Amino acid sequence: QVQLVESGGGLVQAGGSLRLSCAASGRTTTMGWFRQASGKGREIVAALNWSGSKTDYVESVKGRFIISRDDAKNTMYLEMNSLKPEDTAVYYCAARVAGGYMFPPYQGYYTYWGQGTQVTVSS
Repeated sequence: QVQLVESGGGLVQAGGSLRLSCAASGRTTTMGWFRQASGKGREIVAALNWSGSKTDYVESVKGRFIISRDDAKNTMYLEMNSLKPEDTAVYYCAARVAGGYMFPPYQGYYTYWGQGTQVTVSS
């Protein structure tokens, strides 16, 4: 059993930056960030493999967001730059502890989920 805890959300003006963190209670393999805007479904934002050597992003955040991990701290990050109002959502981290890397993930691919952190971008 792995617990995930997100932090770093908040209110920022358009064009600003935020860094989200996801602290895991144990070792993980593939990890990802999802988001869910009000009234919409949850979508994958970015993911990386166990070593961080493979990363992928949804088209709408490419060139603006950077996903990374620090396994010494069992923590994953999402650096979000040039934020837009349409990035407003609850952001969730997710993880697996076994198996290969897949992007985009299929339904049920991730085993563990965090509780979410709100990101609000004002115009």
